[in-house]
Amino acid sequence: MQQLWPAPRAQRALSATVEVPGSKSMTNRALLLAALGERPARIVRPLRARDTDLMARALYALGVGIADAAGDVATDWVVTPAPLHGPAAVDVGLAGTVMRFVPPVAALADGPVRFDGDPHARKRPLGPLLGALRTLGAQIEDAGGSLPITIHGRGALRGGAVTIDASSSSQFVSALLLAGARFDKGLELRHAGGPLPSLPHIAMSVAMVRAAGVQVDDSVPEVWRIDPGPVRLGTVEVEPDLSNAAPFLAAALLAGGRVTIPGWPAETTQPGGALPKLLTALGGSVQRDDAGLTVSGTGSVRGIDVDLHDVGELTPVLAAACAVADGPSTLSGIAHLRGHETDRLAALARELSGLGAEVTETEDGLRIKPKPLHSGVFGTYDDHRMAQAGALLGLVVDGIEVENIATTIKTLPDFVGMWTDMLGVRR
Repeated sequence: MQQLWPAPRAQRALSATVEVPGSKSMTNRALLLAALGERPARIVRPLRARDTDLMARALYALGVGIADAAGDVATDWVVTPAPLHGPAAVDVGLAGTVMRFVPPVAALADGPVRFDGDPHARKRPLGPLLGALRTLGAQIEDAGGSLPITIHGRGALRGGAVTIDASSSSQFVSALLLAGARFDKGLELRHAGGPLPSLPHIAMSVAMVRAAGVQVDDSVPEVWRIDPGPVRLGTVEVEPDLSNAAPFLAAALLAGGRVTIPGWPAETTQPGGALPKLLTALGGSVQRDDAGLTVSGTGSVRGIDVDLHDVGELTPVLAAACAVADGPSTLSGIAHLRGHETDRLAALARELSGLGAEVTETEDGLRIKPKPLHSGVFGTYDDHRMAQAGALLGLVVDGIEVENIATTIKTLPDFVGMWTDMLGVRR
């Protein structure tokens, strides 16, 4: 049994401002584009957490220079491109962005690059990306479409046209888009398969590639064309991580009161940009002004029927809120979550049911029927989003103990401190 964290109960209505660090998705895309560039680039207010450190270490192992910006308080990164080379070993941890975004870069390196990671990383789907890279000219050794793999880079990749089934992860598309301009023939990428999940993440990749001076033609649905050419990133200002804001904003609904997230962007490609609409549907009041985004709640949560296909990473927090709602909820469009850090649908059904809710898995989601919840251990399966869900339930249910709360360092290094500060609890 891993160490248990007693989730604090809210003793009063909330009145808090919570500053969340930078977006993991934007930080790791910026790191990778900077590594492929022609000149040094600066990443402003990057997330410094396990997933981004793993990305930085992977690129550093390939020869890229990454350093804290001189004169800053160890916040900004300066990335200096260099010839990519092996031999190198890349630890992906449990980071999907590292295990999927770095292999196309490794195919451009000169020498072998071996990838492996945490035990569950070997269960996460990788086959469609490896097949696409082989079609584009890469030489790869793999264990049947999963980690560990070794890419034998030859300093360049032919590129060209390829079709991929990315219905299990939008990261397969993003991985190729981010590196496509460096392929000899560029890239013509087509998706053929079921519905693409997490479309905001693909939109983020396209926007950031364009910001690096690369021409992307996405005028035909599910087809992307990139001409070969230079990558010139410059300076990237990383937005706050809106998905990591989810448990704090949802806390206002469960505990009552208000929570403000400063710096909320007026427009964003982050999946967390859907939170204002979703939290309103759950019964919250949402306001955005110069102070940021504020969610106010009364302690009462409404049941919802919602398709979360494009914003699946928000599911654990939303499911936890639905477990204490005033009526049943249906969360659909999220079958792909079975291939995330853990099988999130099975994990949520098991843990919420274990506390007293009536939760059933459907073909593509969850049905949640609230019932009085009781104390118990909330398992996290080394999944940071599950840990956030358990902390949220602890606000209104006595005796919730969250297993391995430290797994939140994956994307939010001081989650526990931020959570207790929001509640006004002494650290």
